[in-house]
Amino acid sequence: MRKQLFATLATLGMLTAAPFALANPIEIQVNNTMSEGGSESAAVDRFAEYLEEQAPGRFNVRPFLAGSLGGENAILELLNLGQTQLSITGGNWRQQYAAEYDAITVPFVFTTWEEVDAYMESPSGQALVEQAETQGGLKYFGTQHRGPRHMTANKAINTPDDLQGFRLRLPSLPVWLEVWEEIGAQVVNVPAPEIYLAMQTRQVDGHENSLSSPYTRRLWEVQDHIIMTSHVQFPWNWVASSRWWEGLDEEDQALIEEAIHVAREHGTERERELDEYYLEALQEEGMTVIEPDIDAFREAALPAIDRVMAEMADGVREDALGNEVE
Repeated sequence: MRKQLFATLATLGMLTAAPFALANPIEIQVNNTMSEGGSESAAVDRFAEYLEEQAPGRFNVRPFLAGSLGGENAILELLNLGQTQLSITGGNWRQQYAAEYDAITVPFVFTTWEEVDAYMESPSGQALVEQAETQGGLKYFGTQHRGPRHMTANKAINTPDDLQGFRLRLPSLPVWLEVWEEIGAQVVNVPAPEIYLAMQTRQVDGHENSLSSPYTRRLWEVQDHIIMTSHVQFPWNWVASSRWWEGLDEEDQALIEEAIHVAREHGTERERELDEYYLEALQEEGMTVIEPDIDAFREAALPAIDRVMAEMADGVREDALGNEVE
């Protein structure tokens, strides 16, 4: 009897000393469309490390990168249904659930991350988050900065006048097409895998993207210039399934939210480092960097920006453009 009692007490002591090791860990799938090796996977790794540091054995973080569970829209649907847990997602959630508040997608509205972050804290930005959370079944945690989108070109581009007759490759996003046509470019839609060939064969004269695009695609072989337009600051956004989130204990929620904050900061810093590396490497490969007249580009784009924002919710234009609104 005495041995049995000691055995029972010992077992209870073990349970008290190692609750996380004996409890079933909480599975957290983290989705992203980018492959391993960039700032996105670095952020996911830091998220997992931080949770393990703070609560060993409590969480089982499973990265699903390179769209292995589907593209952004497919993941948004899985989040809505509660069939996956977390995603570092791009701009589709804004367009799908709160397009009337999505000033971030419009080129030349924001040219710095400070402006983007200020907009997300504005009444329009908060309305965007609230509507997307309600309609998409999401829990929003904040942005992770990405490299700004710039231009590459086969000639020097300093002002909008230099875009006359210039064939610019763009993805098929209507608002981007409208703005760049307003500025003066001839927009051409070419699938992303065909960008290099389109430049090599002179089907297009340039394209726009973050600096990782000309670096990974070796575009210095078919392009001469990088035009630092910073025309779109397109953040990653950490979102969770609200169905999953609401089923967690408050203590677990607090720790996960803390880990996301740490991961976002880490991913943002890693992206900044990579962006600096890409720019230096592209110059070493012979590309010329041009700092264009951003104000002239923005002024040329304003008629299209006005048309786009006229279709958005009241207050968006004021919150996005501030004192520039007349």
